[in-house]
Amino acid sequence: MIEADQCDARISGAVVGPLRYGAAMANFVLVAGARLGSWAWDDMVPHLRAAGHGVHPLTLSGLTEKQGVQAGQQTHVQDIVDEVERQDLREVVLVGHSYSGVPSGQAAERIGDRLLHMVFLDSSVPTDGEPFVSAWPDGGAMVRASLAENGGFWPVALAAHFQGHGLTDAQIARIVSGSTPHPGATLTEPAVLEGPLGDLPATYIKCTLGDPEPSDDVAQLLTGGRWRLIEMETGHWPMFSQPRELAQVLLGIAGT
Repeated sequence: MIEADQCDARISGAVVGPLRYGAAMANFVLVAGARLGSWAWDDMVPHLRAAGHGVHPLTLSGLTEKQGVQAGQQTHVQDIVDEVERQDLREVVLVGHSYSGVPSGQAAERIGDRLLHMVFLDSSVPTDGEPFVSAWPDGGAMVRASLAENGGFWPVALAAHFQGHGLTDAQIARIVSGSTPHPGATLTEPAVLEGPLGDLPATYIKCTLGDPEPSDDVAQLLTGGRWRLIEMETGHWPMFSQPRELAQVLLGIAGT
């Protein structure tokens, strides 16, 4: 539990505003990256709820308990929109991690004034007309080959994939054991944006272990005036490696 009534969250030297406990309630909608489900947020959820906010971790179609559900890119976008509308959520802080920055960024547009803030957590960002794999150095050739070899699914990553990201062996084992193959169409179908992504009120959280600099497309979006950058000195899965610290950052975002 976070006990201070008000404090500054300092991540890699950046001050992330005061954490305002007792402020107007936000609703955090949490969408983990490829192969993961709502369970990925289990260590972080109690910290957000202790501060009095609504917390809604979401499993996307075709993953974890929703395995067997056919899913393309727009299915995942609609999953997020449906979650917000079904629960009639307002003051939404939408958090998209890794792959899920792509459907989350599209959904953020579509929920309109329900959105308080969009958080891209060490994630890809959507580009209109482009799929998730287009930003890969090889244009997605390796991923497409893997999908072809695995029945249209992106297979679960081996433990070695998670080394060097500030995770313990137990945390890595937990991620690997909980992961499920990812439906390939969500990775290869194009994003559909209704307007400039830079118009969203957004924060990009960059996890600096291994790859300290934002990608070129993110760096460009950060120059537009509506986005800001926060750095965390951890690896790509901070909900496992630093759940309390990540919660502090998100509470700071909701309170600004």
